[in-house]
Amino acid sequence: MAIINFDHHPQFFTATILEWKTLLKEDAFKDIVIKSLHFLSSEKSIVVYGFVIMPNHIHLIWQIQDGYKQDLIQMRFLKFTAQQMKFKLIDTNDDRLSLFISNAKDRQYQFWERNALSIDLWNPEVFMQKLDYIHNNPLQNKWRLARFPEEYRYSSARFYETGFDEFGFVKHYSGD
Repeated sequence: MAIINFDHHPQFFTATILEWKTLLKEDAFKDIVIKSLHFLSSEKSIVVYGFVIMPNHIHLIWQIQDGYKQDLIQMRFLKFTAQQMKFKLIDTNDDRLSLFISNAKDRQYQFWERNALSIDLWNPEVFMQKLDYIHNNPLQNKWRLARFPEEYRYSSARFYETGFDEFGFVKHYSGD
């Protein structure tokens, strides 16, 4: 079991698709997020303790590792996923690409809302509260994506329930 070093705080991170569009409703787009988390975890720049990918936003509990800067990791994650989403829409000749055209000088398309939320988790109680929130998000009346947290595939809830990590990057938090 991974030990949380609260001197280097885990963070609750939320990113939202531009204008709350439901681009992440399709598994192909959720898989782009999974691929990025897997890569960052494999290079040991992050440890992922919890996640959920909702139709129009994501929540993560991750910890940026020593030697890496939070803003750079967040930028890499958001930039990679945005590029892959763009490529997916282009490759499939999907008309939704036009919904993400940007007038910004630094980009042609924008997939994520600016100013993603990142909150340091200072103690185990707050950590567990956020993890429960993440795992119960798919059950909310407005979503109804599953009856039980562990039934929703694109979440770490099944890992915490069964110990099986389908995605190969989630680390267990025991609360000790």
